[in-house]
Order: sequence, then structure tokens, then C-alpha cells
Amino acid sequence: MGTSHFSRLLLNSFVFFLVTAVLVSGQCESHQQVLLLRLKESLNSSLSLKLGNWNPSTDCCSWGGITCDASGRVIGLDLSSQSISGAVDGSNSLFHLRHLQQLNLAYNRLDFSFPSGFHKFPNLSCLNLSDSGLKGQIPAEISSLGSLVTLDLSVSSFVSIESPLKLENPNLRMLVQNLTRLRSLHLDGVKISARGKEWCRALSSVTNLEVLSMSNCDLSGPIDDSLQNLKNLSVIHLDRNKLSAVVPAFLAQLSNLTSLRLSACGLRGQFPSEIFQVRTLQSLDITENEELHGYLPEFHHNGSLRILVLSRTKFFGSLPLSVGNLTNLTTLDLSYCNFSGAFPSSISNLDQLVYLDLSFNNFAGQVPPLDMSKNLAYLDLSHNKLSGKVESFKWEDLQNLTHTDLSYNSLHGRIPSSLVALPSIELVQLSNNQFDGELIGFPKARQSLLNVLDLSNNQLQGSIPANVFELDRLKVLSLSSNKFNGTVWLGDVQKLVNLTVLDLSHNNLYVTVTPSYSTLSPFPKITTLKLASCKLKEFPDLKNQSKLIYLDLSQNQISGEIPSWIWNVNVDLQHLNLSFNLLEGLQKPYRIILPNLQVLDLHANLLSGNIPTLPAYASYIDFSSNYFTSSLPENIGDYLSSTMFFSLSSNGLTGAIPKSVCNAADYMRVLDLSKNSLSGEIPRCLIGSMVYLVVLNLRGNMLSGNIPDAFPSNCLLETIDVNGNKLEGKIPRSLAWCKRLEVLNLGNNHINDSFPFGLKRIASLRVLVLRSNKFHGKIGCPANKVSWPKLQVVDIANNSFNGTLPKKCLKMWEAMMVDDDEARISGKHIQSEILQLGGLYYMDSITVINKGLMMELVKILTLFTFIDLSCNKFKGPIPDVIGEFKALYALNLSHNALSGKIPPSLGNLQQLESLDLSSNELNGSIPQQLLNLTFLEVLNLSYNKLEGSIPAGKQFETFGTYSYEGNEGLCGKPLTKQCNEANHSQDSRPDAVEKTQNDEFDWQFMFIGVGFGVGAAIFVAPLMFWKTASEWIDGNVNKFLAEMLPKMGLIYTRPGYAKVEADENLEDDKKEHDEDDDDSGEESNEKTEEFRGRYCVFCSKLDRTRKKAVHELSCICHDSPSLSPSSSISSTFSHN
Repeated sequence: MGTSHFSRLLLNSFVFFLVTAVLVSGQCESHQQVLLLRLKESLNSSLSLKLGNWNPSTDCCSWGGITCDASGRVIGLDLSSQSISGAVDGSNSLFHLRHLQQLNLAYNRLDFSFPSGFHKFPNLSCLNLSDSGLKGQIPAEISSLGSLVTLDLSVSSFVSIESPLKLENPNLRMLVQNLTRLRSLHLDGVKISARGKEWCRALSSVTNLEVLSMSNCDLSGPIDDSLQNLKNLSVIHLDRNKLSAVVPAFLAQLSNLTSLRLSACGLRGQFPSEIFQVRTLQSLDITENEELHGYLPEFHHNGSLRILVLSRTKFFGSLPLSVGNLTNLTTLDLSYCNFSGAFPSSISNLDQLVYLDLSFNNFAGQVPPLDMSKNLAYLDLSHNKLSGKVESFKWEDLQNLTHTDLSYNSLHGRIPSSLVALPSIELVQLSNNQFDGELIGFPKARQSLLNVLDLSNNQLQGSIPANVFELDRLKVLSLSSNKFNGTVWLGDVQKLVNLTVLDLSHNNLYVTVTPSYSTLSPFPKITTLKLASCKLKEFPDLKNQSKLIYLDLSQNQISGEIPSWIWNVNVDLQHLNLSFNLLEGLQKPYRIILPNLQVLDLHANLLSGNIPTLPAYASYIDFSSNYFTSSLPENIGDYLSSTMFFSLSSNGLTGAIPKSVCNAADYMRVLDLSKNSLSGEIPRCLIGSMVYLVVLNLRGNMLSGNIPDAFPSNCLLETIDVNGNKLEGKIPRSLAWCKRLEVLNLGNNHINDSFPFGLKRIASLRVLVLRSNKFHGKIGCPANKVSWPKLQVVDIANNSFNGTLPKKCLKMWEAMMVDDDEARISGKHIQSEILQLGGLYYMDSITVINKGLMMELVKILTLFTFIDLSCNKFKGPIPDVIGEFKALYALNLSHNALSGKIPPSLGNLQQLESLDLSSNELNGSIPQQLLNLTFLEVLNLSYNKLEGSIPAGKQFETFGTYSYEGNEGLCGKPLTKQCNEANHSQDSRPDAVEKTQNDEFDWQFMFIGVGFGVGAAIFVAPLMFWKTASEWIDGNVNKFLAEMLPKMGLIYTRPGYAKVEADENLEDDKKEHDEDDDDSGEESNEKTEEFRGRYCVFCSKLDRTRKKAVHELSCICHDSPSLSPSSSISSTFSHN
């Protein structure tokens, strides 16, 4: 919000004429007239109004821009803003007007180097050459003009880049050292390139200086204390320099300070709050200093502040109640800061406000009452946390309001008709709120100046008022993502003759294109047309839309072929989205020659056959989820030289990946060829040459061989997904160079390697999937290495990992320990932004086995945490540290050899929905603390060695017998086995309590124990020391069991044969396992050695809303294998 050059011109001209108005003009001297006419002849002045009236037959003192003294000598020449061009050198007649006191050639197009000869003006007090077209070094003669009071050599920023004006030799110190009378200095845009001490000390000698304007001069900081010698300073404009320093507190001591402008200077640290309280200060602009912070202090009554701009800084806190004391305030811009809290009621006192921008903050509460600000023209409160209704707001009192933006808040209720009916309103932005109800009270076309109406992303209902299509000045109409219903005939849009942007997407509308509808030629200026999800069944005829740049017809019911005219509608077409339709092909002949096309999205259609010719320069190409069955063209890389996103996933493509894909190495960020039938090896250049690649997704193909060990040292990959192929070998050691990696999915391959310790330094890793491979060995955390603090999904199931679960390593998975509320605040999807294409992201997806179902997470929230270590050979206890994973949603440790008790700390996993500890060797009782798992939906503790009573109540009431079967020591509901009173009483007591409450000694148990011990000794002692008796008893017991057990349907194996049979079975199992390893690998090898009972394999995934699972029709169920062959007694059984 700085003073413009035009405003400064008016100010200088006013001063110029104010000084000369008191002079009495005499008759123009003849030689003065001759000099002026020669000056006119040397310049191109055909567009100048002043020079056009210079008539030799009239007195030159009466000519436009000329001021004479009493003797008829020219003392003032003002030819500013006359579109004059040409050259002026030292010999020009201009420099013979030696009596000049004021010279103003500002805002012209002279376009020549700074001339010499200014030393011939000894009486010059005002020199204004701003934006006159001069360039090069400022001559030393300027420093000899000791009478100068005002010097303006400023250059606009866009001019200074092309033709810079320099102050190098002489430098700033040499320029001003003799200008002792100087009061106003404007050097904006002049390249000075001086350090803080240099330029500050150079200016400190000009003690009369009142106005200092040196913006965009390449000055560096810090601001030296010597500048405080300029006690008369009232205006300081130093914006757009490279000060990179703190704001000096002595600025608050300048008692005459009226305007301070330090925007975009790289300021940092705390801003001195005392500066706000300088009583003379009228304008303060410190915008675009992103490292500068501070707060608003208490303001004095009747302060002078008129303009306050703090945008794009780190100012924080709330608006003080005393902000209402700034009754002279006309401009308040606090956008892009960190302010919070509700608006104080005193803000209604700001009745002089014209411009109010508080957007992109954290303000809460209701929209402040501003009905007393009758002059308010610009209002922007967008991107805050405002709530409440705006219906009761007195919008009708703001008759001068032209711009209203309340978007991205939580406002609700109806949209007030008084807002859209304001006589001066031009822009209404209310998108991304919760407004509901119907639209009523829209003005008639003749009464409205409205040109932008954006009500998108609300909950508005009903039909679109007919008056909306009568607003003939409307340029932008966006009503998308609401609940509008009814039918819209596209022909009605023809009435909006000035329309350039139309968005009706994502409503319940039925947009029709009837046979009588011809073309949209009545408004040929349309540039953006978005009709996604509008139930369109055919293409609208847009042949004549020569200005069309953005076209979105996605999520409709358009069938047939893509018409050929769509590729010729406009050579400047940039965005074309026809995804999620029923399109079957491209009308021939077609040629996609669109040099400016950036986005081409045809995914989720019925396109088949060969891949269409790709556009040569598109940045985003998505042909996924179609029925293309060809191979990838060998020269496909020739069309991808500018492509950043390329997806052909979910088609039927065959053959190898051509090496020409690597031609896209300079721009490619996302390459997705997943879910096809591609074969062969991964090209080495795909790993080693594409250094800008962020996402590589090759999952669900038939790729073989090793993953090339060629990752570059400057690897930028964030996602690597090769799940579901036939890859072999080891994890490439060069993968450790990928320091930004977030998702690593190597599941369902034939990789034979140990745990990837070499990747421990990748601190960004969030998802690690190694399931169903041939990994082996222990897992752990090498010393002095980072161990994945952001890890949230770990799936290493169906491998041969062994050893104990490392407590030290698990403790480093900090992301799983975050409270759910905290995670939700920062929760977002794991995604990669497609650079330079705002709004386009690649969403990572994985498949997990959760709650017994295979679920494809199309979008992975950063708050979703999951651990699956099942079907390995882990042993030892379950580490207590897992109980600290408060964010965990699912935990699967089944089918291992874990032992010990279930840690009671698992009861701390408040978000846990699925817990599977089945098929281990866990013992002890089920901890009562598990009753705290109120979100638990699936519990499987089957086939362990648990005992005691099953906890009763809460979620445990919902689990069936399958959750506990195979634990002979368990009792209580839902099992049929009842707990006797003694056992139940004992189980219900804490483990540490072993005595009764009154600590009495029960002699009855003493006698029973002694009797049992004596009897056992009498029976056992002879068997131990009398071999003949022992053999006689063994033989008779074996004979008895061999005769009786077969009658009960059981099989009995004599002890002498048990070990032999077990060894034979183990060899058979090993042989069978080896045969499975040699299989083609179409199905992953699931471990079933310890799995008991009937189990089913479900093929399921989440629907597009991610709210429910969609199951395939097939469900394959299997009977469990027999009990361990080492058992002496075996039986065949199945559980239904």
C-alpha cells in the first residue's frame, strides 16, 4: 500500500507551482524563446499537449509548462507526462536555460544515457527526472547543485530492470555531500548497492532531510544508528531492499515521522511496538517480511494512523480493544499473519475504513459489525475460523462496498439478499463455508454491477434462481459443490454475454443440451467451463469457443467417441478433463496438436485398443483405469519430454517397459504403470537417470529380475511401490540415498534378503511393506542411526524373520505414540504435489489385511497406523513398549512363537480396532485392561496357552468363541466351559495378592498336601528304582490305550514310533515348502504350520468414499491342517 509514482508526481507538481505562484511573470526574452523552440525541435513531441501549443507568435511565458520571473527569464520548465521521446545531450539548448530553478521531465520516454551539463543550473532547487527514460551512471555534476531542495531520480521497478540507473561513481556519499539544503530525496529503483553503514553514514550529513525514499536500491543492512541524526525525517521508504536485519528502535524517537515503509526487506526479529505509538505516524507498511514478528500494542486516543499494513509477517495475538481508537484509519491490512481470537466490538468505531483485509489468519467468532464504516469498499475476511450467521448484518448500509470475500470459514445460515443486491457490489466470494437454504433476492440485471459470484463448496439447496442468468455483467459464476437441484438448460447461459468462467460441477443438477441448442457463440470470451457431475449425456457443442482454456466434463454419462473438434477448438487449450465417463474411443481422424495443453485426463472410461498418440508438451497425462491392451510404444518417451505426471495404471498393457521412458528424466515427477501385465526387467535408467522422480509405482505387474542398484546420490523419490511382481534378489544398497522416501512397498515378490538396516537413516519413512517375500534374520536398530520416527504402517508378514521383537527399535517409532487428537489436528494424506500444477496431487495407496479383510487404502491418512508382523518366527515376549502406540489402529502378531503374558499395557491403545495375537505360545490370563479398548471390533487370541476367565463387559460382549478357541485353560462366556468359583475367585484377584484378606492359615490344605505327597512317593519310588515293575506298567498302559482309543475315533501312536513319525512329517513339510518356493509365484506363500481351524481368504477393498468395504463375490475357505505331528494323540476336526 505504498504511495504511487503518480501520486508523488502530483505532490511535486503542487510544490512546484506553489513556489512559483508568487512570482510575477514578465515578457519573455527573445533568446529564451529561441532556446525553447530549439528544445522542441530536438524532441519527438507529437503526442505532447504542452509542446503542441508552443507558438512562436505568442509570449513564451504563457506557454504550457513554462514559468518566468519578472525579467522574462525562464525559471521553471515542467514537461512531465508528455510522452516525449528523443535524445538530450550536453549541447542541447536545454542547458542554456541557466536561470532554471525548477526542472521536471518526469514520466517521459527519453531513453538515453544521463547527460552532462546539469552543473550549468546553479540556482536549481527542484529537479525531477523520475521515470523519464534516463539510464546509466548518474553524473557527478548533480552533486554540485548546492541549491537543491528536492531531488527525484527514481525509476519504476519494471523500468529499472530493463534500463537500470546506477549510482556507483560517484557513489551516494559523493552525490549528497554538497547538497546541504536537500529536504526531499527520491532514488527509488536506482542501483546503489551499498552496505548499511555506508549509505546510512552518507545520508547522516544531510541534516535537513525530511523525505527519504530509496526503495529497491539493492541496499543491504543493518540500518545504522547514524541515521538517527536526521531529526527532521518524516518519510522513510526503504522497501524492497535486502536489509536482512532487525528494525531499529530509534525510529520511534523520530518525532516528525509520518510514513514508514519497510516492506519486503527481509526484516527479522521483534518489531518495536513503540513505533505504533508515534503520534504523528500516518502510514506504516512492513508487509512481506516473513521472519518479522510482533504484536499490536494499546493505541492512543485519536491517533494519526491512516494506513496500517502488516500482511505476510508473523505478527500474532489478538486485536486489542484500543484498535477502536484509530478513528482515522482508512486502510487496515493484516492478511497472512498469525492473529487469532474474536474481533473486539470497538472495531465498529473505525468509521473511516475504506480497505479492510484480515484474510489468512485464525480469527474466530462472528463477522465484526462494520455498518458504521459507510465508506468501506473492500472487505476480505477469508481463510479464518469465523462462524455464525451473516443474515442479520446490515449490509444495506455499506452502499460503497465493491469487494466482499468471506470464503474459507465456517459461516452458516442463509446468504443475505441485501449483500448481493448492493448497488456497487462487483465481487462476492462466499465459497467453502456452510451456507444453506435457497438463494433468494437476487437483483435484476439492470440494477447489478456484479461480475464475480462464487458460492462454491457450501450446502445451498433448491434450484438456481433464474435471475442469476440475467446478470449480464457477470464474468465469473461458480456454484459448484453444493446441493442445487433441478434442470439447467445450457442455452440459458447464452444470456451472460460477458461470462468467462462457469462452474456448475458437483451438484444434483441435470444439465441438458437439447437439439435446439446450437452453440455458445453469443459469449465467445468464455475461458473456463466446468460441468463435472452434471448428468451430461452428450458433449455440448463448443466448436466456436475460440477462447476456451479450461474444460472439465468429468464424472458424467457421456458415451460414444471423443469428437475430433475438441482438439481444434482452441490452440491455447490448457486443461481437458473427460475422466469418469463412458467414452469408448477417439473419433477419427484425430491429431492432438495442442502445444499449450498442460493437463489431459481421460482416466476411468471405456477406452480400448492401442494407446492414443500423446500430446507432445503436456505436464499431466492420465489414461489409467481404461481397457488399453497394447504394449507401450518404443518411442513413447519422445512424447514425455515435458511431462511431470504420467499414469497408465489399471489397464491391460503387455510387454516390456521401453527405455525411451527415461527421456522424460528432466521433468517427470510421477510415473504410474501399476496394475497391468507388463513383463521383463525394470530398466536401469528408470532408477538411475530420472533424478527428479518423486513417485514410482510399478505394482501389480509381472516384472522380474532384480531392482537395479542405481539410485542416484541426489535421489528425490518419496514413493516406491513394486508390490505384486516377480522381483528377486536383494534390496539395492543405493536405495539409502533416497533420503525423502516416505512409502516403500516391496510386498508380494521373491526378494531374498535380510531386514533393510541400511535404510535406517531415512527419517522420512512412513510406510514399510515387505510382506510375502523371502526376508529372513532378525530385525533391529543398529547403533547411532535414525530409526524411522515417522513410521506409521509396518507390514512384514509372511516372511522368515526370527528372534525377539526389539524393544529399542520399536521405541523409536514415535509417530505411533502420538495422541489421536494431536494426530487429527495435523492429519493429512500421504501425497506428493505435482509441482507447478496447483491443486494436483498424487495420493499414495497400499493394501493391508485389517480385521480379516484385504483393504486397499486409496488415500493414506498420516494418522492411520498399522502393524502386521504375522506369519514369521518371532519368539520371546511381546514388548511393553507397544502399549505406548496410542495411535495404533490395528496390531497383528499372529502365527509366530511369541511367549509370556499378554502385556496389560495393550489396554492403553485407545484407538485400536483390530488385535490378532492368535497361534502363538502366550500364557497367563487375559488382562482386564483390554476392556479399555472401546473401539475394538476384531479380537483373535485363539490357539495360545491362555487360562483363567475371559473378561466380561464392554466390547468383549461382542466377540464369539472363535476369538478364544484353542486355549484349553480359558473359561467363561462366550465359551461353554464355565469357571468354577475357586478359579474365578483366584483369577479375579490381582497377581500380587496371594493371601486371604485376614491372613489366616488353613490347616486343611496342609493335611491334603502332605497326604498326596506321601501317596505319590509310595507309588513312584518303586517305578524309578525297579526297572522290571516300570516296564510291566508301561506295557499294560500301552495295550489298554491301543484298544480303547480307536473305539473313540482317535488314533494312538506308540511312544517308540512318535519321534520317527515326527521326523518323517517334518521332512515332508520341508519338501513341500521347497516345492512351493519353486512355484511360479502367482500366489504368495502363506505360512500355515501353526494355523488351526477353518479360515477364509477375502478379496476386499474400500469403496471410493472410504467408508465401507466392497467384497469380491468369491470367498475361498479351507480346513486347517492337522495338529502338530509331535503329538502322541491326533484327531481330525473342523470348525464351522
